[in-house]
Amino acid sequence: MNHFTSDGLELAFIDEGNPDGRSVLLMHGFASSMRVNWIDTGWVSTLGDAGFRVVAFDHRAHGNSAKPTDPDAYRPARMAGDAVALLDHLGIARSAVFGYSMGARVAAFAALAAPERFSRIVFGGLGMGLVTGVGNWDTIADALLAPSLDDVTDERGRMFRAFADRTKSDRVALAACISTAREELTPADVGRIRQPTLIGVGTRDDLAGSAAELAALMPDARAFDIAGRDHMLAVGDRTFKQAVVSFLSEG
Repeated sequence: MNHFTSDGLELAFIDEGNPDGRSVLLMHGFASSMRVNWIDTGWVSTLGDAGFRVVAFDHRAHGNSAKPTDPDAYRPARMAGDAVALLDHLGIARSAVFGYSMGARVAAFAALAAPERFSRIVFGGLGMGLVTGVGNWDTIADALLAPSLDDVTDERGRMFRAFADRTKSDRVALAACISTAREELTPADVGRIRQPTLIGVGTRDDLAGSAAELAALMPDARAFDIAGRDHMLAVGDRTFKQAVVSFLSEG
């Protein structure tokens, strides 16, 4: 496990695949980690086998990275700075970026802040929710801070609390993260993302919002329906992997 420093925080990362290949930076979702989101689902091996250099990191509050409890540490613009800092650390001038759920939101902020650093974009598990929001997350923060899963009655809260328990996450840091990391972009902001973009959302995903509606706001974006998958299962879908590899191989 390697580490780099960004915004005064020590964050864990991996650098796998073909060192001479085109780079893809992977950013995982809320309460997950690069291992759960990208390694265990086969993404790192899939992209590496396709000839890409595969870089991923644990967001602050997640995995083996630092876990501040100040909500201001989790503003998407600050988390987007971590992505640029890792590219700087590795000497990568330009990379594709692939974010899932919260990672897709952070990727959008990164693409707007440093468009020259990101050549192509994949949003997974986040469609129009990037603009309209993804529902009431206060119940999730409450669920994370509850004494146990048995004390959580909200269905969505139970889902994320169970996931956080399964990944042995720092629930206090995650609660701080979710209080600020869900900041939204405006349609005008999204319209300024000019890189070729693929947006993949499961057809049973009730969190992400429409991929097609988000793509319609962007100058060079296309939607991909991940058939029969919900928010948790879409990330490892075989057809999504094929679509992403094909898209990233275009340029």
